[in-house]
Amino acid sequence: MNAILQPPVEFVEVAVPLPVYQCYTYQVPNAVSSAVEVGKRVLVPFGRRRLTAYVMGSPSTVPEDKKIKSIIDVLDEKPLFPIRMAPFFRWLADYYIHPIGEVIQTALPAGLIVAEKTVYGLTGRGRGMLEAGALDNSLRRLFSMMKTKPQRYDQLARASKGHLLPSQLKRWVDSGWIVKETVLGRQRARYRTQRFISAEPVVSGSRPLSPQRQELMAALQERGAVALPDLKRQVPSAARLVRAMARDGQVRIENRVVYRDLLGEPIAPDHAPELTAEQTAAVTTIKAVFGQGFNTFLLAGITGSGKTEVYLHLAAEACKREMPVLVLVPEIALVSQMERAFRARFGDRLALLHSGLSAGERYDQWRRIAEGDRLIAIGARSAIFAPFRRLGLVIVDEEHDDAYKQEGALRYNARDLAVVRARTDGAIAILGSATPSLQSTHNVSIGKYRHIALRERIDQRTLPAVTVQDLNSIREERGVRRFLTSQLVDAIQDTLSKKEQVLLFLNRRGFANILLCSDCGRPMRCDRCDVSLTYHHNSNAYQCHYCGSRRAASASCSHCGSSKIRRLGLGTEKLEVEIQNRFPQACVERMDRDTTRRKGAIIQLLRRLRERKIDILVGTQMVAKGHDYPHITLVGIICADLSLSMPDFRAGERTFQLLAQVAGRAGRGRSPGRVILQTYNPQHFSIAAARNQDYDAFYRQEIGFRRMLGYPPFSRMIQIRIQGKNDQQTSGYAKQLARHCNTLSADQKAHGGVDVLGPIEAPLPKIADYFRWQILLKSTRADAVHRFARNLLFSPQSPPKSRGISVGIDVDPLFLM
Repeated sequence: MNAILQPPVEFVEVAVPLPVYQCYTYQVPNAVSSAVEVGKRVLVPFGRRRLTAYVMGSPSTVPEDKKIKSIIDVLDEKPLFPIRMAPFFRWLADYYIHPIGEVIQTALPAGLIVAEKTVYGLTGRGRGMLEAGALDNSLRRLFSMMKTKPQRYDQLARASKGHLLPSQLKRWVDSGWIVKETVLGRQRARYRTQRFISAEPVVSGSRPLSPQRQELMAALQERGAVALPDLKRQVPSAARLVRAMARDGQVRIENRVVYRDLLGEPIAPDHAPELTAEQTAAVTTIKAVFGQGFNTFLLAGITGSGKTEVYLHLAAEACKREMPVLVLVPEIALVSQMERAFRARFGDRLALLHSGLSAGERYDQWRRIAEGDRLIAIGARSAIFAPFRRLGLVIVDEEHDDAYKQEGALRYNARDLAVVRARTDGAIAILGSATPSLQSTHNVSIGKYRHIALRERIDQRTLPAVTVQDLNSIREERGVRRFLTSQLVDAIQDTLSKKEQVLLFLNRRGFANILLCSDCGRPMRCDRCDVSLTYHHNSNAYQCHYCGSRRAASASCSHCGSSKIRRLGLGTEKLEVEIQNRFPQACVERMDRDTTRRKGAIIQLLRRLRERKIDILVGTQMVAKGHDYPHITLVGIICADLSLSMPDFRAGERTFQLLAQVAGRAGRGRSPGRVILQTYNPQHFSIAAARNQDYDAFYRQEIGFRRMLGYPPFSRMIQIRIQGKNDQQTSGYAKQLARHCNTLSADQKAHGGVDVLGPIEAPLPKIADYFRWQILLKSTRADAVHRFARNLLFSPQSPPKSRGISVGIDVDPLFLM
């Protein structure tokens, strides 16, 4: 395949957004030959329909034994992604064993797919039946919908509450009441246009203008072309005036493409502070390799050591050299914090990319980057696909965070892709964290990455003093007193008396997570998942945290019918209520998934925290992710053991990272910080290392455990996930795959060195009515485990899937649940 297209273009290779793993060759008509470029969308015939495809380059060979179809049209004036990203997408599809077209569809802003759809509209005969009142109520509603505009089957089925069958539609078509047709859909993400008003030259001898028109013309002559909303702020009657003045030839009205404004309120510029000796050494070391090609650095800096200032200095150097900069953060909430820091230093010269944007907003930001209008982009994991022509610097903040792993259909890790993208573009990659992943630290030890350490907090601030409280000593206490100890309550009171802020961390949301029937003793479980329900006080409902289904809190036990349900356990919602009762004068707020669902809610909450309108913040792991609020001086970790009980070999690593990160929120300002860490396992090495903020001690212990068991980073893993709605079918297909694994394993020459673990039921065997099984492939060689996985699923000998069975591939899995 040749990515560069040499005019005149006769044939192109395209990727279609369907579950197919290869690209397809199409002929290019002379009429559109000059418009075809890599990165543009084209409309192609595919089977019996037309759909969007992405130009990937010239084919290496053109098949001669069959007729090649021609593309229908070119959909873009400019490429959506630069030519350099085409091989990046191919690599990504190959490594993650995912259809190439779906890879590109995932990377691009949502709403760009144009495809055919089948719709049903009303005929004249059908309209006559509707107007004559010859239909019952249910049919009248459906026919009225089709009279308004043609409808898809799923829209009609939804309106009929699932009672409409495809056979009924066929009968109505055969009867001539409705017509079935195929139409080309519109893309949802489009340019935004706005009316601009400009003054026309004054014609001699024309009538004098009224005072209102004179005011409007004066504004236009002073400011030039003005957007109508801006003009209305200066001249309130502008909307009415410009229509009349346009008819009289006095002004011109034109629609112009504009960008949607995302940056909101202005931020005061700041000046770069004087760097510490460690920061200066870090910046100097990395600056020295600018322009020398691909390099990766692990910036391991303790919490509060000023990693962001290092990023800002290096970004300034890159911008000085006209080298684009991409900054990744793990959560949308951190985009806002990083945006503030970069806008204060670089003004409005940056783009934002994350899933919290609307389709139109994301499309705007994408276009600004693709057209070279922005040198800096900041975003969450999907920003790794930002269409810079050639990156100069890629920064991954909080690189250890699991949120960089995408758990959708394409299960990529944005941190790993950042390094791949930097290598593709010959850029510098910086992975920053106070608690680096074992994988990254191991890469330092084998020479793949270079290590830079920041071991001191800025302004010589001390790390918070950590007190470990053994919860075993108060097991006899009842209710919330088992977790809200007197030592923590006294510390909260003392902190509030000093007008300082408190952070309470509990990694479990809801009010009560244990719901037991008092009569039969059985737990309340989700009907669709094999998990227990959680009681939520605000909604007064029992909720499943996996499928989202709810039951009214008045629901009875599904086993014995008793209404006596005991609500035990503790979550952030219950903790918030208890804290508010203990400290009625304090402003207490909660930060978890329940309180931050609404768009912009998390940013508003963090703004109130920054403005010191919140005294006590209660939260889940969301509060541990790199937030910097200098007036938080006390952190209370309610129960440090929750993540240790997870059936995952990474449980110790996640526990250490979470505890060290949340402890690092304390004492980031002038006042010293304090942490009270409550645990049932004070001797566990992860907790002991987090207490001492001793990453090296944790790494030495954990890396030995991984080496002994052959777990990553000493092996590469691929998880095969099998799920279906029929338990027997799902387990049967998993066992068929296992037998095929055994056959492949017997061929030592082709597949030696790959360990097969399973099949076993997933730790959560049923979620949302789907039964789940998994097989784990493990090898010290990445090429071997990839080859094994492809042969397992795609060879002619692979067992055919039954209807209703789906198989997912997770390369380098982070979550084994």
